[in-house]
Amino acid sequence: MAQGLSVNRIVNVTVNLSPTATPRRTFGVLCIAGDSDVIDGLERLRSYTTLDSVAEDFGMSAPEYRAAELYFSQSPRPKTLMIGRWIAAATAAILRGGVADSDPAHWASITDGAMKIEIDGAEASLTGLDFHAETNMNGVAAVLDTALAAVDASCSWDGSAFVVTSTATGAAASLGFASSPVAGTDISTMTGLTQALAYTPVPGYAAETPAECAAALADMSAEWYGLLFAATAAVTDEQRLAVAAFIEGAGRSRVYGVTVTDARCLSSVYTDDLGSRLKALSRKRTVWQYSANPAAIASLFGRAFSVNFEANRTTITLKFKQEPGIVAENLTETQATVIKGKNGNVFVAYDNDTAILQEGVMANGYFFDEVHGLDWLQDACQNECFNLLYQSKTKIAQTEEGVSRIEARLSSVFEQARANGLIAPGIWNGDGFGQLQPGDYLPQGYYIYHTPIADQAQSEREQRKAPPIQCAVKMAGAVHFVDVTIDVNR
Repeated sequence: MAQGLSVNRIVNVTVNLSPTATPRRTFGVLCIAGDSDVIDGLERLRSYTTLDSVAEDFGMSAPEYRAAELYFSQSPRPKTLMIGRWIAAATAAILRGGVADSDPAHWASITDGAMKIEIDGAEASLTGLDFHAETNMNGVAAVLDTALAAVDASCSWDGSAFVVTSTATGAAASLGFASSPVAGTDISTMTGLTQALAYTPVPGYAAETPAECAAALADMSAEWYGLLFAATAAVTDEQRLAVAAFIEGAGRSRVYGVTVTDARCLSSVYTDDLGSRLKALSRKRTVWQYSANPAAIASLFGRAFSVNFEANRTTITLKFKQEPGIVAENLTETQATVIKGKNGNVFVAYDNDTAILQEGVMANGYFFDEVHGLDWLQDACQNECFNLLYQSKTKIAQTEEGVSRIEARLSSVFEQARANGLIAPGIWNGDGFGQLQPGDYLPQGYYIYHTPIADQAQSEREQRKAPPIQCAVKMAGAVHFVDVTIDVNR
């Protein structure tokens, strides 16, 4: 190897790697909240990309699986699903062991087994455990179970490890790791329940309402956008309204879906159904569907969440879409009109041997695709502006040039919105600002304006704020109805 002075004395090269841009949110992930004990309160959420993996965890009879089946059955198929745990009833504490000695012959040689373990905050000692008559691991677990029953816990063998469960439930229930005893043959390591081998103990949890569950899942992950409940425990209308209220007021934009199976919602004179109440509350972020299938709303989400906002001509309207796995409702013209009047949705049969989803609206009457698309637009604009400030090697000056750089980032988002079909050229019918007046044509589908730097208040400038930037966008909309007049002359 060559020896001598460093070349740095003459040529010094420094490589600066810019920070990785913050990613945009995913607006195509549904969270199914269920009460099956597959996911514990400590883990709370799991992600899935296939129905097979859901079946492997939950089996094919769980409510979570039935909703996931409808979600993944859509065409095109959404990519990702999350399933979260709703703690509908108070749970016990659980300690799952790691690698245990699974040779019954090793256990059969022990007649004075002992170990210590913490249960509900107190240390318990297990002594005099006799395994000489046990010929399999279930028998070994039964001996441990008998000893633990005296100290308010139980034990089972799940085929590969020991699992200890507290008798107590709720927030006060807890379990600690196993440790060596004062006397007797130490079996703590053999059980795999020591701190060095076992998994993190899962504490007990108090029962929670669906709204509390929604808040916990929202706090756990920012990845999911849509939420529905699929559980064995019934969710009342009052509880659903509470979830809708949380989703509506939460800081991060999300949507909540409900299936209404109560046929009274088909009556115009009955106004106490959930759909009517959601409409009266003008819930912009809740979408409901009438169906005999309690998980039908999962199919609606599956179709909506297949949209890729980063691609070309990909935005959709939910009207006219299919719901694979859902039996179309046979409604009268009057019933269909009532559902529409209550801002509800339904997969309904038509007399030309077709069935479609209609109308694709939120509970307040806004179209789902517009709420969905504008949530993406807001997030994309926010992240583009943040990344400009975050990744710039030099400061963004409080000058016209600096503001133009911000506007360029916004413009790139609006161009993508035009490409995916969310916005389009059209006549601006809102209030004017800048050079924009009502009745003006937006050839690009958007207009960006900022207050001149020279007009910015000194107090605002001293806080290093950019001047207010105002944007006008023209939604592309969608055709839902067609009137055709045919004049015939003979």
